[in-house]
Amino acid sequence: MCGLSGFVTPSGFENTNASATLQLMTEEIKHRGPDDHGQWIDPENGIAIGHRRLAIIDLTKAGHQPMESERFVIAFNGEIYNHLELRTRLGDKYWTGHSDTETLLWGIQEWGLRMTLQACVGMFSLVLWDKKERKLSLARDRAGEKPLYYGWQGKTFLFGSELKALQRHPDFKSDIDRQTLELYIRRGYVPAPFSIFSGIKKLTPGTILEISPDRLDDGSTKPEHYWSLRNFLEDNSQKLDISPDEGVKELEALLLSSIKGQLLSDVPLGAFLSGGIDSSLIVSLMQSVSTKPVKTFTIGFDEKGYNEATHARLVADHLNTDHTELYITGKDGLELVPSLPEVFDEPFADPSQIPTILVSRLARQHVTVALSGDGGDELFCGYGRYSETVRRWNSLSRVPLSIRSALKHFIPKKFAEGIAASSVDSLYQYVNAQWKGFPNLVLGSQSSSYETSLHDSLPDAKERMMYYDTMTYLPDDILVKVDRAAMSTSLETRVPMLDHRVIEFAWKMMIDVKDKDGIEKWPLKQILYKYVPESIVNRPKMGFGVPIEHWLRGPLRDWAEDLLSVERLNSDGLFDTRAIRKNLEEHLSGKYNRHYGLWTILMFQAWYKKNKFFKEL
Repeated sequence: MCGLSGFVTPSGFENTNASATLQLMTEEIKHRGPDDHGQWIDPENGIAIGHRRLAIIDLTKAGHQPMESERFVIAFNGEIYNHLELRTRLGDKYWTGHSDTETLLWGIQEWGLRMTLQACVGMFSLVLWDKKERKLSLARDRAGEKPLYYGWQGKTFLFGSELKALQRHPDFKSDIDRQTLELYIRRGYVPAPFSIFSGIKKLTPGTILEISPDRLDDGSTKPEHYWSLRNFLEDNSQKLDISPDEGVKELEALLLSSIKGQLLSDVPLGAFLSGGIDSSLIVSLMQSVSTKPVKTFTIGFDEKGYNEATHARLVADHLNTDHTELYITGKDGLELVPSLPEVFDEPFADPSQIPTILVSRLARQHVTVALSGDGGDELFCGYGRYSETVRRWNSLSRVPLSIRSALKHFIPKKFAEGIAASSVDSLYQYVNAQWKGFPNLVLGSQSSSYETSLHDSLPDAKERMMYYDTMTYLPDDILVKVDRAAMSTSLETRVPMLDHRVIEFAWKMMIDVKDKDGIEKWPLKQILYKYVPESIVNRPKMGFGVPIEHWLRGPLRDWAEDLLSVERLNSDGLFDTRAIRKNLEEHLSGKYNRHYGLWTILMFQAWYKKNKFFKEL
């Protein structure tokens, strides 16, 4: 796991200044790679590539990056779990080390970038410079585990693992994109391909962006998919013609294969364990193939309703893992709040960001790599909101749309959008909105019509919701949260359920198997019950959260009042001050719980305050 950054100036540049600028950029992402750093600069062609390394596989200098061959230069962030198999396919080469970066470099040399990535099992973002064709390529893994930002700022093309690296280039302009801000306010995260800054984008999962010499300063080149879930679904419309039990058996084999590959490491390795279905399953399968107790880590809270540590302890004791837990107080969580904008780099408002940072810090004291159970909900129908939305739509749709549209004028604005939903899909997007009934909350923007398609070829409403979450919420919220939280403390995370072979198999399973007889994630539970008694893990789903609603009325009140003061909001000129103040007052009075929407605004305000300071440096 590493970090990369760099820039392209087609007209060329002076080497010393470019090296100094690149040093500033890579220093901003030192937390992603504290073990080593490197630069590769070609002043004549205007190319500068920087890298920070967290050494996981091949700890020697043979794994140093950027790595160069006769034709290519590569900077790579991630892990290729099947790289030893790829080495065998590549045959007898003059291998100088045993890193997966070297495997990638030779694979690209032999098969080309697209075919190499299609052969890879792993997570990654990378930049590749083709010295022969003078072509720059950026690529990102299929599920979107690893981040990569890019964009033109004037006559300079910037790229990097985090925005803060790009901001260190003198050509960077910190102009807020208000349409993207509108998307963030609705969702609580910034969806790809957008970023909060004008002119900067996120590379979408499963794509390659190539910039050729003839169009190096054009900026119109679009990323192309080497893999996409949409294309997979269109090419594999037929579901598995096997029994549910046979499907469970094949799924278990795929998960075991994924986990075995992800146990490859030259440094200590462990796992997050919440005691829920997904993390318990990953740890169970890890322990089943391990010759020694797996190191597991859990954060506990004193607040009732937020503590999963007791459940995790039961699972750990049953599996006999080497378990470490840390109980934290509200004060511990509160102390993190000022650092959140620095950690997440872009406005981000999932409150579980706080315990995710804390469990990452705990794990990093003992290991350098941690596996997580993320992905199970999106792939195996694990969110209760899927069934709940269908139930609500079945009731709502009994009333003609014309009548519901008329009624919306006589009910509170927060509910009007939902009651006038034209389909179960639009109702689902309403259910997930952080701010409801405030289409003009962001000043100077239009209410955004951008929404990821819920895939017309999927006849089942729950599957369309799962697809939506897999394409948006998973990569842009869940995986952002895990990556930034873990990398802030130089911890690599791996997600076995997001092996693309598991993803593809899951989508070939019937929805009636995933949600069998009203039992969500039925296949995963059948596997887990082979390792852990049902009585230990069969409990209501509990989010990995913190009591934000109480904190905003108590110890975070002054902080919130300052960021949402009338003077500050009016001065910034970004939001409808009256709407925000009304919601804040309603929450503080205890009349309503408005914490989700308020946290979204607060996280932006905190980020914006930090960003303005950054811009002045």
